[in-house]
Amino acid sequence: MIVADDENFEAILDAADSPVLVYFWATWCGPCRVLGPTLEQLEGDVAGAFTVVKVNADDSPRIAAAFTVMAVPTMKLVVDGHTVRTIVGSKPRAALETELASVLVA
Repeated sequence: MIVADDENFEAILDAADSPVLVYFWATWCGPCRVLGPTLEQLEGDVAGAFTVVKVNADDSPRIAAAFTVMAVPTMKLVVDGHTVRTIVGSKPRAALETELASVLVA
């Protein structure tokens, strides 16, 4: 999982050679604390399928606004510079795998 902020976010997206799952979170968000480790495990288990980029929505409001993040946790799957899937809220790993697989396999 890569940690991004206003300074490095664009460079990270530009350098990505696989889809990027942008994970918006906040330190005060309980569901975010549960979801973060799940995303790390999932990313490791499907190595190369996608990269998780973690963005603190409070510390990087410009990025959150650009992606129209209204609540945390929110995940945006970006493929070739375009958001192809938005997932709002914490979900069990199986549900995340299903949602991501439908886009990543297509």
